[in-house]
Amino acid sequence: MAEQHRPHTDMPPAFVAALRSAVRGTSDFGAAARALTTMDASNYRRVPLGVLAPRDADDIAAALAVCREHGVPVVARGGGTSIAGQATGTGLVLDLTRHLRTILDLDPVARTAVVQPGVILDDLRAAAAPHGLTFGPDPSTHSRCTLGGMIGNNSCGAHSVAWGTTADNVRKLSVVRYGGEALRLEQGSGQGPEGVGALVAAHLALLRTGYPGLPRRISGYALDALLPEHPGGPDPVRAFCGSEGTLGVVTEATVRLVEAPRARALAVLGFADESDAADAAPGLLPFRPLTVEGMAADLVTESAGLPRGAAWLFVETGGDTPAEARAHAERVLRAADAVDGTVVTDPAGQRALWRIREDAAGTATRMPDGSEAWPGWEDCAVPPARLGAYLRDFRALLAEHGLRGTPYGHFGDGCVHVRIDFDLIGADGVARFRRFSEETADLVVEHGGSLSGEHGDGQARAELLPRMYGDELVALFHRFKDLWDPDGGLNPGILARPAPLDANLRFAVLPGRPVDVEFGYPQDGGDFAGAVRRCVGVAKCRTTEASGAGVMCPSFRATGEEAHSTRGRARLLHEMLAGEVITDGWRSEEVRDALDLCLSCKGCRSDCPVGVDMATYKAEFLHHHYRGRLRPAAHYAMGRLPRWLRLAAPFARPLNALARLRPLAALVKRLAGIAPERTIPVLATETYSRWLLRRRGKGTRILPSDRVVALWADTFTEHLSPQAGRAAVRVLEEATGRTVLPPPRGVCCGLTYVSTGQLDAARRVMRRTLDRLRLLPGHPLVVLEPSCAATLRTDLPELLPDDPRAAELAASVRTFAQYLEEYAPDWTPPRLDRPVAGQTHCHQHAVLGDAAERRLRERMGLTGELSGGCCGLAGNFGFEKGHWEVSVACAEERLLPAVRNAEPGTELLADGFSCRTQLDQLAGRRARHLAEVVAEAVEEASTAVGEGRGDET
Repeated sequence: MAEQHRPHTDMPPAFVAALRSAVRGTSDFGAAARALTTMDASNYRRVPLGVLAPRDADDIAAALAVCREHGVPVVARGGGTSIAGQATGTGLVLDLTRHLRTILDLDPVARTAVVQPGVILDDLRAAAAPHGLTFGPDPSTHSRCTLGGMIGNNSCGAHSVAWGTTADNVRKLSVVRYGGEALRLEQGSGQGPEGVGALVAAHLALLRTGYPGLPRRISGYALDALLPEHPGGPDPVRAFCGSEGTLGVVTEATVRLVEAPRARALAVLGFADESDAADAAPGLLPFRPLTVEGMAADLVTESAGLPRGAAWLFVETGGDTPAEARAHAERVLRAADAVDGTVVTDPAGQRALWRIREDAAGTATRMPDGSEAWPGWEDCAVPPARLGAYLRDFRALLAEHGLRGTPYGHFGDGCVHVRIDFDLIGADGVARFRRFSEETADLVVEHGGSLSGEHGDGQARAELLPRMYGDELVALFHRFKDLWDPDGGLNPGILARPAPLDANLRFAVLPGRPVDVEFGYPQDGGDFAGAVRRCVGVAKCRTTEASGAGVMCPSFRATGEEAHSTRGRARLLHEMLAGEVITDGWRSEEVRDALDLCLSCKGCRSDCPVGVDMATYKAEFLHHHYRGRLRPAAHYAMGRLPRWLRLAAPFARPLNALARLRPLAALVKRLAGIAPERTIPVLATETYSRWLLRRRGKGTRILPSDRVVALWADTFTEHLSPQAGRAAVRVLEEATGRTVLPPPRGVCCGLTYVSTGQLDAARRVMRRTLDRLRLLPGHPLVVLEPSCAATLRTDLPELLPDDPRAAELAASVRTFAQYLEEYAPDWTPPRLDRPVAGQTHCHQHAVLGDAAERRLRERMGLTGELSGGCCGLAGNFGFEKGHWEVSVACAEERLLPAVRNAEPGTELLADGFSCRTQLDQLAGRRARHLAEVVAEAVEEASTAVGEGRGDET
């Protein structure tokens, strides 16, 4: 941690000294660590004193003893994805994800696992999978939520209709109370701390009658689990689950594993609206499905293969064979009174559909018109048979308050998630938020429901618990809390004696006026604070493995540090704007250090469910941070690379020779801020433009305007990889019959200036380009380098929002494959019939898409998938001093293993110059642009035809 052992001025030195002498884990009281943990995925913000990453259970006990001695409150934190505010606190945050993430035992015979609290759910599922087992509860955050957090919130997920809540799947717990006392909880062996048994015995009638009976009753403390008639006897484990860190800190848990179906199918049922879907859900439960999930059309941005309807049920079925699972799903389909339906058995198709549902926690934060929506009434539950009626009443209540929301969730369990377009900034909006919450609580109770059906009460709903349980039972909750935690040191303000639901809102600290910035932020009304607010904390960026073609967030996967996740950086920017924890604004070193390892891969722009664009935020920050100040050497060397390469072009041969002299190369790299491990790329002795002009002089004639191709001469193709440009010319002219025009002199997309935050220079370069580039009306611009294409497509119009030429140029951009598909649809490329490996450029994935490239490869018989993720070089990033280890780690994640494991004869493809350079420098392997591969095939086909004609004569 960058701020290790640097206490802030408000921290009592005696506490810091006592804590550090008592524990072996890392403590951090600096501004960055505190800023990173002010928020979870809720509307709330509380500023902690510091963060401790304990190494073991003894560390936790020692820390809790010191905290009690000094009166410092404690909040245990896992993945930080709680949406009711319970993962925030004002005292010491225990980060249980750094060290306590070991699966201590897995017994496939007993079907149990013993885990530490920081174990990621997907890691447990992966460990259990070889035995045909899984952990049943599976929140949509399964790739980053922890078992400790799931126990604290009594998490559920999509499969609870089959396997229940977390409380249904925990057998034993080791916990530590505030003060350091360790307890072992197990059903039938006591009820917890002294006095709990007597408390229960004195209120048996209230506990027997005070709780509604429904599958998703998560609100309050589950004191009814301690009743003597409970099956198996009083169950302190179940009573502890869902206590939201207010009773004790989990140090170890024994959990139940369940048999995973060998095959699965997905019945997708379309309905006229969400209430009809909700009405149908209970009737499907007798078929014993694995899931019954509901979602309405306002969460779907594209059809994604969904059947007709305005709302859908996702009903997953299992079986020992694919045929059995499919037959089960077809029975569901026949039984449902749906408008339309389909059964999906293809695993890839199922994953694509589930991704829509799992990303809903993020996508629901934006309304169809782009306005913001927030949690706050996030996950109530009613009896499944009442869900349709509840949703009708809920929609009416929304309309009455002039609010909009997008309900979705676990319809089979009667649980509804919704994000609502509350105004949580203005006083009137906050007042309406309170009134709506109170009235909706009454509506839920009227339907026999629970204020929380999954994520806990936290600060969002605990104040409203008397409406659900009555004052007498809530008073019993307080007494139960006091028996466990008499000093009130564990997560105060949560569940028992809660803070008001409209206090500690995270938006209140942000500037009241838009910040003066350089980019246009068109999706956020030009407001940088609004752009930063996009991050709601669902933490999809904290996954430890890239999946499929996904990219986000390579620096987090390389370091494991929250500060180097997209969410962490967004939190730091939020606190920079707030000015309370990070007080030096754009000059903040904490923000600068966190952004330093951002590769500007743009992966978050597409992979983040809410479209956080950290590459743009980084460029914005660097612009302001270094304004009027000396920049790092790499900004001058690589940020202004197009200028230096143009000057160097006439002297390419001697410069290449000098670069091979190691002492001289070492000196140049040191002066330029280049990593000493890097090799300086070789300059082209003939630029692409010079080659094209020379070729034109040998008889190439310009045809009428409808017979030309505009091919962008990006800096990398022009000076470092002209063979890609020459290949593209060969193919484009062969396939279209058009002539490639020589590029105008001095045009540049501004990429390197943007990535280093030199935005004034970037705008000058872009305006010069717009002045000099004269595209024919309706003609596209073919761009070979994906990073340059992405810059023209996104950064250009966002930096020059008032220049209509910028939007026109952005709309004209095509990749090589996109142009062929659009302008040579009848051309048949030669077949190569060989496997491929390599890299899909991260900017292509995030901005441009690679569907056309995939189709072109398929037509040529190029089989296999290119790696997702990021190569790790990422333009100037991997060349900068201090980035070598992270750059290599990113390459080692997917790209390098894929290339090493490729069979002989595999074609290595990488359209990005960075990706090709990384492969060359780290693996000694040469990859090629797709255009080069196609050109070679065209040449071979042409030669074969010529030889065939020769044979005929």
